[in-house]
Amino acid sequence: MPYPFRLPDLGYPFNALEPYIDAQTMEIHHDKHHGAYVNNLNAALEKHPAFQGKDVEELLRTLSSLPPEIQTAVRNNGGGHYNHTLFWQWMTPGGAKEPSGALTQAITAEFGSVDTFKEALTQAGMTRFGSGWAWLAMDSGGRLKVLSTANQDNPVMDGLMPVLGVDVWEHAYYLKYQNRRGDYLKAWWNVVNWSKVAETYEKASQHARARAR
Repeated sequence: MPYPFRLPDLGYPFNALEPYIDAQTMEIHHDKHHGAYVNNLNAALEKHPAFQGKDVEELLRTLSSLPPEIQTAVRNNGGGHYNHTLFWQWMTPGGAKEPSGALTQAITAEFGSVDTFKEALTQAGMTRFGSGWAWLAMDSGGRLKVLSTANQDNPVMDGLMPVLGVDVWEHAYYLKYQNRRGDYLKAWWNVVNWSKVAETYEKASQHARARAR
């Protein structure tokens, strides 16, 4: 949805992902951090009605077309809103522990196995210096790749489609895991919503096919 952007519902109780992610972290992360990104994004666009009809993904894809004085604010806060909106959906209590169907086939074809892919994404998260995200994304040719981005940057800024992402900012894990990012990433795999990941994979595939025509 375009401007004014709104904080989406989490979709499950704050304590639903315990013991892997604690309720206090989820409440602060969703209400305070994500809420601030939404408020700041709306503030950035308030005096620029020509751009208020774009959804957040389009804003991020066309950052260079925005007025220079709001590009940084939209990049940081639009990215934060976009990334977190997906992130909440990519997690669920009691979901399937492994992907299936076409998603599994694509992961296996690109990485050799689901386990190898998990290791690659975990490593991308571990080696992202400072704040950022680790991603599984699809390029315009339909190939999957693992990458990481700084701060609230994301694959759409580079013409890629996100399939799965994990937040490795300290606010995503510090209350429970302190500086043990590796423990957080290991635990996070237990709450991945593979059904939603399959949906975003299919959306990315459709987008790649459309661009190939």
